[in-house]
Amino acid sequence: MGSEGLPPPPSVTVHVTGFKKFHGVAENPTETIVGNLVEFLKVKGLPAGLKLGSCTILETAGDGALPMLYNVMASGVVEPANDSSSNEQVIWVHFGVNSGSPRFAIERQAVNEATFRCPDELGWQPHRLSIVPDDGGITKTRQTSCPIYAIFMLLKKKGFDVAISDDAGRFVCNYVYYHSLRYAEQKGHKSLFVHVPLFSKVDEETQMQFAASLLEALTLTL
Repeated sequence: MGSEGLPPPPSVTVHVTGFKKFHGVAENPTETIVGNLVEFLKVKGLPAGLKLGSCTILETAGDGALPMLYNVMASGVVEPANDSSSNEQVIWVHFGVNSGSPRFAIERQAVNEATFRCPDELGWQPHRLSIVPDDGGITKTRQTSCPIYAIFMLLKKKGFDVAISDDAGRFVCNYVYYHSLRYAEQKGHKSLFVHVPLFSKVDEETQMQFAASLLEALTLTL
């Protein structure tokens, strides 16, 4: 049988963000990962169907990171095509560091609460504040629409020490993720947040391989 009538294979554009340093973390591994990702993938090769749209380093700040975050997200929006056969998907992948963990963590959700354990890099320290007041109280959650279990299994098979997490904290990572999930839902795209360890716990080369494998897993599971 021919391929007539079958939808085209998915075309996935991924926009990636990381963070600069912050209190207690003088060198943020996500700044290195995201900053080196383009060159790393030039050598390793991009998975079929994947386009790396942008790599952006955000301030480790709540409200202070939002202008750049929304600029990145708005520039990546793909409006629905008139051609119904189009199968293009946009994903915003955010990397943050969990300095207390020795493993990678795929975050299932974000919570509508900002309670910063210390001031962010612009001096803001909210406590039990709704990230988006229009969404209601601080118990409101938003979940990723990415197939995280399938992604998790592919990464496990490649030998990475990775887990699925339901708690992205209440600091800047969760703050950015909540905004991203909300925006992605509005635009019909996807958002995913992944926590990585410090390089002292998992070396840089392994983390670069993990980032590349994560992008590959996204293209294989959508």
